[in-house]
Amino acid sequence: MPTSFTVVPVEAQEPAERDGQRQQQEEEEEGEEDDDERERGAGDGVARESSPFINSAEMDRGNMYEGKNMALFEEEMDSNPMVSSLLNKLANYTNLTQGVVEHEADEDSKRKEVKVPRMGTFIGVYLPCLQNILGVILFLRLTWIVGTAGVLESFIIVFMCCACTMLTAISMSAIATNGVVPAGGSYYMISRSLGPEFGGAVGLCFYLGTTFAGAMYILGTIEILLTYISPSAAIFKAEEVGEETEAMLNNMRVYGTCIIILMAIVVFVGVKYVNKLALVFLACVILSIIAIYAGVIKTAFDPPDFPICLLGNRTLSKRSFDVCAKFTESNNETKTTTLWRLFCDSSLLNATCDDYFSLNNVTEIQGIPGIMSGVLADNLWSAYSEKGSIVEKKDQPSVAGSEETKMGGLPYVFTDIMTYFTMLVGIYFPSVTGIMAGSNRSGDLKDAQKSIPTGTILAISTTSFIYLSCIVLFGACIEGVILRDKFGEAVNGNLVVGTLAWPSPWVIVIGSFFSTCGAGLQSLTGAPRLLQAIARDGIVPFIQVFGHGKANGEPTWALLLTAGICEIGILIASLDSVAPILSMFFLMCYMFVNLACAVQTLLRTPNWRPRFKYYHWTLSFLGMSLCLALMFICSWYYALIAMLIAGCIYKYIEYRGAEKEWGDGIRGLSLNAARYALLRVEDGPPHTKNWRPQLLVLLNLDGEQLVKHPRLLSFTSQLKAGKGLTIVGSVLQGIYLDKCTETQKAEENVKALMGVEKTKGFCQIVVSPHFRDGISYLIQSAGLGGMKHNTVLMAWPQSWKQTENRFSWKNFVDTVRETTAAQQALLVAKNIDLFPTNQERFTEGNIDVWWIVHDGGMLMLLPFLLRQHKVWRKCKMRIFTVAQMDDNSIQMKKDLQMFLYHLRLNAEVEVVEMFENDISAFTYEKTLMMEQRSQMLKQMQLSKNEREREAQLIHDRNTASHSAPAVKASVAAAVPEKVQMTWTKEKFVAEKHKNKDSNVSGFKDIFNMKPNQSNVRRMHTAVKLNGVVLNKSQHAQLVLLNMPGPPKNRKGDENYMEFLEVLTEGLDRVLLVRGSGREVITIYS
Repeated sequence: MPTSFTVVPVEAQEPAERDGQRQQQEEEEEGEEDDDERERGAGDGVARESSPFINSAEMDRGNMYEGKNMALFEEEMDSNPMVSSLLNKLANYTNLTQGVVEHEADEDSKRKEVKVPRMGTFIGVYLPCLQNILGVILFLRLTWIVGTAGVLESFIIVFMCCACTMLTAISMSAIATNGVVPAGGSYYMISRSLGPEFGGAVGLCFYLGTTFAGAMYILGTIEILLTYISPSAAIFKAEEVGEETEAMLNNMRVYGTCIIILMAIVVFVGVKYVNKLALVFLACVILSIIAIYAGVIKTAFDPPDFPICLLGNRTLSKRSFDVCAKFTESNNETKTTTLWRLFCDSSLLNATCDDYFSLNNVTEIQGIPGIMSGVLADNLWSAYSEKGSIVEKKDQPSVAGSEETKMGGLPYVFTDIMTYFTMLVGIYFPSVTGIMAGSNRSGDLKDAQKSIPTGTILAISTTSFIYLSCIVLFGACIEGVILRDKFGEAVNGNLVVGTLAWPSPWVIVIGSFFSTCGAGLQSLTGAPRLLQAIARDGIVPFIQVFGHGKANGEPTWALLLTAGICEIGILIASLDSVAPILSMFFLMCYMFVNLACAVQTLLRTPNWRPRFKYYHWTLSFLGMSLCLALMFICSWYYALIAMLIAGCIYKYIEYRGAEKEWGDGIRGLSLNAARYALLRVEDGPPHTKNWRPQLLVLLNLDGEQLVKHPRLLSFTSQLKAGKGLTIVGSVLQGIYLDKCTETQKAEENVKALMGVEKTKGFCQIVVSPHFRDGISYLIQSAGLGGMKHNTVLMAWPQSWKQTENRFSWKNFVDTVRETTAAQQALLVAKNIDLFPTNQERFTEGNIDVWWIVHDGGMLMLLPFLLRQHKVWRKCKMRIFTVAQMDDNSIQMKKDLQMFLYHLRLNAEVEVVEMFENDISAFTYEKTLMMEQRSQMLKQMQLSKNEREREAQLIHDRNTASHSAPAVKASVAAAVPEKVQMTWTKEKFVAEKHKNKDSNVSGFKDIFNMKPNQSNVRRMHTAVKLNGVVLNKSQHAQLVLLNMPGPPKNRKGDENYMEFLEVLTEGLDRVLLVRGSGREVITIYS
């Protein structure tokens, strides 16, 4: 069938003009209906509804098409947009989320539209990632790591860390290309993939990692400034030997605090300047790296001149002397050098000197022998050392002296910390972080789904190559003692990497200084925005204040908190101590990115359709395992602390946080696990040991859809204590199409009450034309598979005797019959409004069980479950059983005590003897009154039914006469004589007297009737049993009774209600229990 599409062009108009046209059109529609009819032409006569997706400017132009092509869908335009308008909105996408029911729709609607993104892969992803990955560790610590761990182990460290980030980048690319990722980067990806709990926990960890990264960069900046650029700028000086480290840390703290305040002001005043300077800082990094490679190439033919002074095999610090010799000869005169005076007590040649100094010669070697020197072989293996040990050259001859002299004041190069493999992993890992820079800018990219994977993976490949090649090149060009000299003391206090660089060490020093400054500013810019994104999501209540900021959206409060946390890192003051802390937080973030990808891939959710195809769940799982392993390799106690922090945040969000439905993977995982478990449970009924009451609670609602008996839910939570299945059901009478809103309102009210009463379960509201059928549907169909209810809990119908509520007792009795037919237990709470709330506590009292007939052990099990709850915990359990004439009551008591002992239940036991005696006149009279009342109700019901039937026949006849007057005579002839309703005054009076006489005679028969003997016997039992129960349990906090079954003959249903009423008369709180016919408690383990 050929299909024609009509495209109506839409002209861009100002909002005011559109509003004017809309107002004008409304006036035309109201005032000129005839014109409007002509304009609509062949339409269906219904005016077109306005739609938020369709520009009102095209209304006039579109009217001629409205009735022809799209009239069938015009009523749906409000909720379902036209494809053309939807595509138009998608084409003009401006980083605002699309969709009708998306979570972010209302939150993002307030944001101003940004310019159309224009950044490509290179500028938008590749360069930011390069800038964030390459940084302070490369310049300040990589040479030291190579010297300490050796080339091979350093290669392993770097390869592990780079593999971790590469696997994470693959997972991240899959998530980032599975739909639009708004600003928020990794936090957005994790929270939308793993849910608000994981998202909030990992988001805050990522925030803390970024904040501590800022502290690390600032510490790196100060280290470069005070060690390599201007050592004289130090405020604190070492007054005694060995205090240099402490003085340096204090300098770090003072300068760090000043720089943090300065940077915070810069970020507060103008973020745009920080962003503009980003390229300048990146240029510094790239120039520095080029200088390193240029220097390496130069060493092949012209190594730089950086001599090292060795005393035996020990490296000497050149900060204290100039000439690397014990004495010099000038004009045939031997003079001692500054070095001599450092080791000896005077400048004379016969002075007393250090033993090791006297025994060993001073030699000078080249610090950078060059790439062709073969020094790589010496640097292959590790040289870990204790704190305070001297940096020594391997294979250098030396004579050991007596170590009695104090080493501290001598000009040796000492190690400042103890070194080992795992510690170096923790220090190095921050140098590979920063892979999220591209995904964080997803809103500014021209094609984020293409740019993020390409740019990120290329950046990681580039930086991995730089790091791995630098390790080999450093090991091949630089002498091992220089590599292990962290602060370049042996080379006149130069930066070690700088000694290798060409044309000058200052290229690296200045370049690294500006790059660390820039990285610190970027961290102080990015971290507050991340915290603001988490705060605005509203999932962590206590940080919501940080979602506010300046009028232009700048996160002022978040910036203050970030600066405060950053200050904690500054007070630690050691770059080597701060690095492992942020390693933990970043590794945790990367671990959950991998987990998110693995979960989504394994679940195969329909929405999981990434454009990036080169991923697999095994890679994600490997990346996750590697992240976890690296966390514990770096520092097992830091790893545990980070996990504890994340766990606390997770539980806090779960307990106090806002409920969010983001279609996350954990929810999908829960559904899959639930499906698997349900299929397993379906295999068969549970064993007696696993049986617990799975409740269907039947609630009654009033006209406002509020719960009539809230205490029923209180009792449910006391009985269940959050365990097992609870379905709270209710029935609304009517047709579902008419009762949609009432159903939703009722469900909201019930769920709200369930929350207040802490009843953990599900709510199910059924709409049925008849109340009775609705209850039947619930009993039959509530639950799913093996997770179906096995017990029904309901309140006793207090108003069953009232004539206007004549159906309540029928519904009740039928419910009892249906639960029996469905082999389900039944609990009926009488006087439910007297039951305790969850806040009440019984300090004393008894729970009395009257065990008349064996019901599978329900009566024994229920008090045990109730006493687990705080309300009933201090109540004692008493069990009464009834002995007949032929029973041995003493033996019964012993047997019952033994049975309870085997059941592991603590309870007092009492056997009550109930001997047969004559039926009292009271019982006879009570039975007679019950039957008379029942007969009278039937008479009244019958006469009312007759009146209703006659009125209906009159209505039908009148309707027929109006609709078909031509056949009136034939219809009248066809109607039998006894139902002909042509009323005259005489007929009406005669009929009235006739009915009156028959009613009077019927009532006379009622007063002359004799009671049924079977009913008398039942009433006798009820009266006798009630007397015994009242005697023993009138003051009990709760009485549990066997509930007798309804009569097989349905004519006696109302009598059954009377029996139950008599049985429980005078008791405050009663729980009538009817077993399901199966054992629910066992003596076996």
